[in-house]
Amino acid sequence: MNRQPFFYDITLRDGNQSLKKPWNMKEKEFIFNKLVEFGVQAVEAGFPAASEMDFDAVTRLAEIAPDNLVISALARAVEHDIERGIEAIKNCKRPRLHTFIAMSPFNMQYVLNKKPEDVRKTAIEAVSYAKNILNKAGCKNGEIQFSVEHFGDCMDNLDFVIGTLKEVVKSGANVINLPNTVERTRIKTFVDMVEKVYNALPKDIMIAVHCHNDLGMATAATVESYFAGATQLECCLNGLGERAGNTNMYEVAIALHNSGVEVPLNLGNIYELALTISEMSKVEIPEKAPLIGPEALAHRSGIHQDGAVKTKDMEKGAYRPIHPTLIGRKDDEKIGFTSQSGKTAVFEIISDAGYPITMQEAIRITPTVKEAAEKVGELPTRNIIDIYFNEVFNVKGDFRLVAFEKLSENVFNLKFFHKTEFFDLNAHGNGPVDACLSALKQAGFPQKLVDYEQSAMDGEIFGSGAVAMTVIHFEDLEGKIILARGKDESTLKANVKAIFNGLNLMNKKA
Repeated sequence: MNRQPFFYDITLRDGNQSLKKPWNMKEKEFIFNKLVEFGVQAVEAGFPAASEMDFDAVTRLAEIAPDNLVISALARAVEHDIERGIEAIKNCKRPRLHTFIAMSPFNMQYVLNKKPEDVRKTAIEAVSYAKNILNKAGCKNGEIQFSVEHFGDCMDNLDFVIGTLKEVVKSGANVINLPNTVERTRIKTFVDMVEKVYNALPKDIMIAVHCHNDLGMATAATVESYFAGATQLECCLNGLGERAGNTNMYEVAIALHNSGVEVPLNLGNIYELALTISEMSKVEIPEKAPLIGPEALAHRSGIHQDGAVKTKDMEKGAYRPIHPTLIGRKDDEKIGFTSQSGKTAVFEIISDAGYPITMQEAIRITPTVKEAAEKVGELPTRNIIDIYFNEVFNVKGDFRLVAFEKLSENVFNLKFFHKTEFFDLNAHGNGPVDACLSALKQAGFPQKLVDYEQSAMDGEIFGSGAVAMTVIHFEDLEGKIILARGKDESTLKANVKAIFNGLNLMNKKA
């Protein structure tokens, strides 16, 4: 679709008015500058007639606004509100007066106590008056936005609404806003209504939508309204707003981006912006919030973890809508271990913690990790690492190393228990591994060594100084390869610990 969405931010008006502690002038200006950096095309700066503080804030933001940014002021369809609104925004390059009145049968009867024809007259007169005041104020680029409050409840009188909007446009409105002021019904019903209005009005009139999230569908309603003809999308940072909030701007932006629409926002600012707004509003981001929540990238199901790991370096992930870096997240997909998780989670958690592990080892220790998780729920990484040490570096079994010492150039002494039997043997060998295997053979425990590796590890991850680690591959009686590790500050002991861990692993398997 060639039509670029027009993002109209309502954080400083709808978002602010819903806070337990509304922002002061300094805070509003800080957020305003963040919105400019983010790249929104319009900002509804406030409701100037509501208070002197709001009037001053809107005036200040209008004065510092970039030339290409629309600054909008809200006003009821009464002369005083319209005058105060235009007075506040007249000094910016692109001022917009936003006036409104409800047109749903319910609100006209029970809230406004007005007949439909009187509501129509009020709407037309408000727009005409706004146009006149804008002209008097010398606002050459001034615009008028008219909103049908409670448009989502206008299913039964949509023809009346459309007829009124045609008159409102003739009176000078440039933007027609169709709010789902209270979300009550299906998205398709609302979107179909938006499309009917779009088709009925001149194509030089911008159609806008402003959706609340009472049923949790504001993002979907906004996105689908764009494809039905709405260009201006009224959204709020972090989904702030009255009751369950307004449409979340981040979700709309990414949904359109994923649909191939060119989104004129700096998407990489999203995550930092979300954290900033949460801190300033004192409204926590829910852990499961889409895109920005702490748990938005978390996987606990074994199947999901496997897919996530296999695609973690790809632009498209098996179980994520975007790559985290698109919205400026530095953290990657989180793997948490519960009783529903599997070997992939064990492998990733231990690897991410900086410890060496193979998938074979992860498979081997997963049952123990699962058993621990069944008792406590999600298992902390520290607990998983403890199990890893016990199951990989301190394998318990019938063989227990007592001591291994070098007696001379090629002679070593090995002391160990097999069950309750004690062995004290000297053996020759070309190095400690060869000598240890020779001693074991003397004791009646011959082993087939397939491979042997030794490396120095960063001692910090093991909580000590420099650490030597030995990896030994044995072939068991069935011809299968068993991998065993040993670590110690002494290279000599690391070698022998690896051998004895391997003996116990093969003994357990047998």
